[in-house]
Amino acid sequence: MRLPETGTNEIVPSILSADFARLADEMAVVESAGLAIVHLDVMDGHFVPNITFGPPVIASLRKTSSLVFDSHLMITDPAKYAKDFVEAGSDHITFHIEADDQPRKLIDKLHSLGVTAGISLNPETPVEAIEKVAPLCDMVLVMTVHPGFGGQEFIPQAAKKIAAIRKIVGPSIRIEVDGGIDPETAPIVVGYGADTLVAGNAIFSKTDRIAAIKAIQEAAK
Repeated sequence: MRLPETGTNEIVPSILSADFARLADEMAVVESAGLAIVHLDVMDGHFVPNITFGPPVIASLRKTSSLVFDSHLMITDPAKYAKDFVEAGSDHITFHIEADDQPRKLIDKLHSLGVTAGISLNPETPVEAIEKVAPLCDMVLVMTVHPGFGGQEFIPQAAKKIAAIRKIVGPSIRIEVDGGIDPETAPIVVGYGADTLVAGNAIFSKTDRIAAIKAIQEAAK
């Protein structure tokens, strides 16, 4: 499975905010809403101050879902573990520019493993840090919160970087945004040029998950 072609806005639920005791059911709801991608936040307790899950959980979920698995590696030394996440069933892997000093090499490795590759930058990281490698990726992820926990408040200044990145990568590379995305902030990031919106708390904190998804979709239009 591959990332959808550019040209359409994609709402991408993050299971970081889902009920971990019912992950397969939560993902089935996402799939029933007609979405194509699910966001898997992988945290190691070192690069970010939280621990979530790794390849074994992804491998288990892969057996239950045909969604595109968008794995966001918030870990130290992502190159060391990239193959494990591919073998577990990830379709796309994003790593942080702050965690790898040879990003071009890792992008090439991910492509050689048969998955699409993404680069991410934290709110305080300037666009210049990814300027040379962003055009080599299939997606660029802009963090609009500090990575580690769901439910944080959207950082408007970080979102402004989307416009600069869109100028660098052109129309054919997806720009994903993660952090504080809801019906109020979705139009802001789409206006800057984002087309892939990760939403966690805004979906999974609601009793009616599908209605929450539709609300963000409508706002993103």
